[in-house]
Amino acid sequence: MAMTIKVYTVNGDGVTSLVRPEAEVVPLEQPEETHRFPACECPGCPERAQ
Repeated sequence: MAMTIKVYTVNGDGVTSLVRPEAEVVPLEQPEETHRFPACECPGCPERAQ
């Protein structure tokens, strides 16, 4: 399934500026390791890193 992405900025007054126009992208099957959030380190988190 294809997805679309458009990159824009919004200033403090709510005015948007287009950075990159809308384009079709193909999602990755599995995100690269460098693109993932680190494991949660909260003491009570059940998925805490070992």
